[in-house]
Amino acid sequence: MSQPVDEQPLDPAAALMVARIRRLLIISGLTTMLAVAAVLSVIGYRVFRSGGSAAPTDVTALLPKGARIVSTAVTEDRMVVTVDHQGVIEVRTFDLQTLRPAGRLRFATEP
Repeated sequence: MSQPVDEQPLDPAAALMVARIRRLLIISGLTTMLAVAAVLSVIGYRVFRSGGSAAPTDVTALLPKGARIVSTAVTEDRMVVTVDHQGVIEVRTFDLQTLRPAGRLRFATEP
């Protein structure tokens, strides 16, 4: 587009002010784009790193003969089973994703 003929050029102080405003707008725009890219990166990371649902697993856990399950509990990533075997209480933990044993805690009375 052509400029109107009667438009005067800006004086040096006004031109300096326009240059400063342009520089601030460019910095603001780049900062905003960087922030949006960071947020989208975090969202993408969480979506692709969320393990999703694990494949169905069929596991049979063997208990000692005569043992009985007293209680069970489930947390975010563990399943806890309390077992009573001949008066001795035992707590077994399992990884919820793989159903592999994660630990065993036995309780006994002092002699």
